[in-house]
Amino acid sequence: MTTAVDRPVLEVLELRKHFPIGRLLSRQRGMVRAVEDVSFSIARGEVLSLVGESGSGKTTVGRTVMRLIEPTGGQIRFRGEDITHLSRRALRPVRRHMQLVFQDPFSSLNPRQTVETILSTPLRVHKVGSSHAGRRALVEDALRRVGLFAAAADRFPHEFSGGQRQRIGIARALMLEPDLLVADEPVSALDVSVQAQVVNLLLDLRDQLQLSMLFIAHDLALVGAISDRVAVLYLGRLVEIAPTTALFSSPRHPYTEALLSAVTDPGRAGAAAARIILQGDLPSPIAPPSGCAFRTRCRYAVAACAEAVPPLRVRAPGHFAACIRDDLSLSSPLADPA
Repeated sequence: MTTAVDRPVLEVLELRKHFPIGRLLSRQRGMVRAVEDVSFSIARGEVLSLVGESGSGKTTVGRTVMRLIEPTGGQIRFRGEDITHLSRRALRPVRRHMQLVFQDPFSSLNPRQTVETILSTPLRVHKVGSSHAGRRALVEDALRRVGLFAAAADRFPHEFSGGQRQRIGIARALMLEPDLLVADEPVSALDVSVQAQVVNLLLDLRDQLQLSMLFIAHDLALVGAISDRVAVLYLGRLVEIAPTTALFSSPRHPYTEALLSAVTDPGRAGAAAARIILQGDLPSPIAPPSGCAFRTRCRYAVAACAEAVPPLRVRAPGHFAACIRDDLSLSSPLADPA
């Protein structure tokens, strides 16, 4: 029997999101297939990273999971409850347990509000705290938790650096003590020196609060530092999902191999020479290639790759990949030398 402790915090089953293209003479001109049959789960306290090129559908997955965008199909289960088609009213008590950290710390905070107002808004909306003094105490505690001083509550966002603003954004997401945090490229707008601080903060909070996290990023080196598992997305489809160590040392999909080859590792001799340069641009999600969508850019493609969409198959314990070429021996610059 599965208990509430053993049950995944988030389960996503065959999630699809299609965006219709503008109509002409009452006829739909086409459909952008942004997300196609994506399935994964996140356990309590686990960090699952979602990686891929710009335009692969990472942000769409994150926002659809949060029900900020309505799914076209599939199922989203949060703490065992199917929330796929819940009304806005029914979703309201659920939303306090799943929060989002935005990519841009500059535009995600209201410049006309003090930090106290920004952080106390979730408390007022969900009726947490019986008085102003009680909510102020929760705000100050949240600021200290993310490494800021309590007096920061009286200041405005423009008085802080980018890294400090992102800490405020994280504090806002934690005000209601959620079970799931969706972090949508939370450090991409920050200096490299600040990125490590924010990542370390997220890891500390994960350990302290047993947070589950969907971490969306394109920086594989960063992903390796924070993730328990990694899911690789290409043109809206998952092509590989595995524990971080296994995926980094032994990729099973050519697209993952190409992404890993771009990771800078000064300690590896010849790493630059092994860089795989993908030819061409990401295909259009309006008219994706038949069969494996990656075949038009894959150096290992054969005629059979165009025949059918390859399903995710078990390639090792906990390691799944969507590639028909079982004969391939793929490399990684992060693999331990023999």
